[in-house]
Amino acid sequence: MRKNRNFDEIRKIEFHLNVNNYAEGSCLAKFGNTHVLCTATIDERVPMWLKNKGTGWVTAEYGMLPRSTHTRIDREASKGKQSGRTQEIQRLIGRSLRSIVNLDKLQEKQIKIDCDVIQADGGTRTAAISGAYVALHQAIKKLKNTYNIKSEIINEHIAAISCGIVNGNINIDLDYEEDSRAEVDANFVISESNKFIEIQSTAEVKPFTQKEFLDMTNLASKAVSEIILIQKKVLSENNF
Repeated sequence: MRKNRNFDEIRKIEFHLNVNNYAEGSCLAKFGNTHVLCTATIDERVPMWLKNKGTGWVTAEYGMLPRSTHTRIDREASKGKQSGRTQEIQRLIGRSLRSIVNLDKLQEKQIKIDCDVIQADGGTRTAAISGAYVALHQAIKKLKNTYNIKSEIINEHIAAISCGIVNGNINIDLDYEEDSRAEVDANFVISESNKFIEIQSTAEVKPFTQKEFLDMTNLASKAVSEIILIQKKVLSENNF
């Protein structure tokens, strides 16, 4: 049996808006004891390789603060380079957000998303993606108001969730203790219309069956629908 939660029950999820006075969009995403600060910044310049191409860009950076984990980790800046894990996660966040944005409507502007893990208890990348969308949504609404853009820039909501097999049982939204002993670990990025943006699935201990994969997929779809409802509620309450 799973401690404190049913197998299909996500942790308590919260999105707190306007947690940064300066960013065009900001959100503190809480998935249980995993807390990620997400900010969105509007940049008037696109990357050089997109200059004069008539399109905008969305990119992301991700990092973990030194005491976000049980023991202190060094800042990557002190090492002079980002880890492979960090690069992989921030690329995932950027890809996920770009998948639902009409980049040609951004009018050669770039939106930079920063995701900083304040406290980690499993699922930091999925919390980052879900919170980053909320920050992006705020920034794009402000961009549309500032430049009187009438076209729709965002096509639909997205969110992400982890799923895995622990002790032979499929569980949604793994915390650190569950993730550390999972036989199978998976992450799903899914849109509001239940379209899949990215699936990362790995057999940590033993291979998994097609049925187990489909069961994880169904659980993830249900969980993402719940997360998107929370996103919509908090954005509406804050007039976004």
